[in-house]
Amino acid sequence: MVQFTLPKNSKIRTGKTWPKPEGATNLRKFRIYRWNPDDGKNPQVDTYFVDMDSCGPMVLDALIKIKTEIDPTLTFRRSCREGICGSCSMNIGGINTLACIHGMDEIKGDVKIYPLPHMAVVKDLIPDLNHFYAQHASIQPWLETTTNQPQREWKQSIEDRKKLDGLYECVMCACCSTACPSYWWNSDKYLGPAALLHAYRWIVDSRDEATGERLDDLEDPFKLYRCHTIMNCAKTCPKGLNPAEAIIHIKKMMVERQV
Repeated sequence: MVQFTLPKNSKIRTGKTWPKPEGATNLRKFRIYRWNPDDGKNPQVDTYFVDMDSCGPMVLDALIKIKTEIDPTLTFRRSCREGICGSCSMNIGGINTLACIHGMDEIKGDVKIYPLPHMAVVKDLIPDLNHFYAQHASIQPWLETTTNQPQREWKQSIEDRKKLDGLYECVMCACCSTACPSYWWNSDKYLGPAALLHAYRWIVDSRDEATGERLDDLEDPFKLYRCHTIMNCAKTCPKGLNPAEAIIHIKKMMVERQV
């Protein structure tokens, strides 16, 4: 049997266990991935204990409490705390989600928190999203028009506007793309669920006048067709969106324009 081994500097070791808060009776254990690129050490998993009687209900509340009261070196992204910015995406209990809208009552046992999988880590729970954002930019996420610009705005019927529902709500958190095996192995060529969801959002927009060019750009063995519709993206999306469905619609449009 073939055996694979990780490089020595990537093996995760047991880290520090922080003391329990004094007098607390309602404790929850958190096991959190830690890695500092500046100290030359392997990644480790530190253990923290949080007094739930003085903590908010969401995982992000606990992370902020740990950083504020226990370990100020813990590093993670956060901003809106309302599930609309996508900053606090991470892997919680084996699920890619947003820490600000993931309740601790949804997790059984210890709370295990890691950065988004299969991405380079900047530090602790912060993944490097530069390539992910570059892929999003490559699909030209803006209106492309050739007709004269109207004096006020580009008008759209109510029916055409409804076609954008389930697409525009994406907050670019990368939960879907980092849950996709095709993206794990081909992220250098395959655009991934998030970028393709946004691509379809502009393809289907009645105000856009570059549909043909957008489809031409996606006509590639890897950019679009690495999707095998295993539905991980739809299952993990914290906003309840379905990138796989959008990808199917793009593939259908590719076929229809050839007939």
